[in-house]
Amino acid sequence: MKAAELRKLSIDELKDKLAETRKELFDLRFKHATAQLEKTAEIPAAKHNVARILTILKEKGA
Repeated sequence: MKAAELRKLSIDELKDKLAETRKELFDLRFKHATAQLEKTAEIPAAKHNVARILTILKEKGA
C-alpha cells in the first residue's frame, strides 16, 4: 500500500493494517525457512510496509 493511501486511514484502521502486515511478514519468514517461498523479495517489501505504517502512526500521534 502506498503512503498516500495509508494516510487516508484512521488510527484504528492503521493499527489493524499493522497487525495484518506483521502476520504476513511472519508467514513469509516461515515459508522462507521451510523453502516454500518463491519470491523472496516479498520479505523486504513487507518490512517496508510495516515501517511505512509505523511512520504514519507516529505522524498522526498515535
